Amino acid sequence: MPLRDGRASRFSGGMRLAIVSAAPSRTTLALAATCVRDVEIVPMTPAVAASSLGPGDAVLGRLDVRQTLDGIDDGLWALGVLAARGVTVLNGPATLIATHDKLVTARLLRRMGLPHPCTRHLRRGRPLEDLHAPVVVKPRHGSWGRNVVVCETDDELTAVLEALGREAWYVEHGALVQEVVPPTGWDLRVIVAGDSVVGAVRREAAPGEWRTNVALGAGRVPVTPSPTAVLLALSAARSTSAALVGVDLLPTPDGGYTILEVNGAVDFTRAYRPDTDIFREAVTEICRFAREARAEQVRSSQSPLPV
Repeated sequence: MPLRDGRASRFSGGMRLAIVSAAPSRTTLALAATCVRDVEIVPMTPAVAASSLGPGDAVLGRLDVRQTLDGIDDGLWALGVLAARGVTVLNGPATLIATHDKLVTARLLRRMGLPHPCTRHLRRGRPLEDLHAPVVVKPRHGSWGRNVVVCETDDELTAVLEALGREAWYVEHGALVQEVVPPTGWDLRVIVAGDSVVGAVRREAAPGEWRTNVALGAGRVPVTPSPTAVLLALSAARSTSAALVGVDLLPTPDGGYTILEVNGAVDFTRAYRPDTDIFREAVTEICRFAREARAEQVRSSQSPLPV
């Protein structure tokens, strides 16, 4: 099927994969620089993607949380436009909302029966009854460990809740209150591409810090995740229909894991898979995922309508 500007669809042979983000991160640029046979990978802004892509092309959405923590980067509209145009969209609006809005994430994981800390939604002017420490308070749209606070006592919790009234993100979306999983100083971040785990690291918190975010000084140690961790990561990715995602797993006292977060614009480095090229592995799986999604689109379009 020809595109509007006369270019032929490339899904029959080659593929153009656009990685859409407000601004390309190092991970996005590394993915785009990966050489895979018959695949052209191009980083694009949402506006450029919406104006230049058509049927036969594929898109991977990598819109992130805003620096202000009050939502997702502008561009979900473009992914919706592209999907309606017949472009194969991976990590589309529904997936990015499911992986960036932590309240939606919690509800999806609970619906799937997957382990996740008990989560409640705190809204301005509507205090939660019977709310007591210890709890973790965090933004509904959060990243980089910012504004994530553990409250060990009710007095600490009261002070945090009073301070929230000055935060624009709280006024807009409220905050999440989660049960505390006893910190051990480390967690696992597992990278899932398509239906495969392509890499993982153990993130070790910086001295004096309980959060394991690299932005807060945590170190990365490459690991081979256990079968239990792999299964949980794959299940979390499937619950959000993600084609590329990071899944953060916290160790639990019983020797298992609980799913802490799912990140639809996850950044990673070669340290996650030092024995091979993790970016090639990820792109290969994403392209396979895209071809399968495109084939399903074609089958659906050819199915006869019910009489």
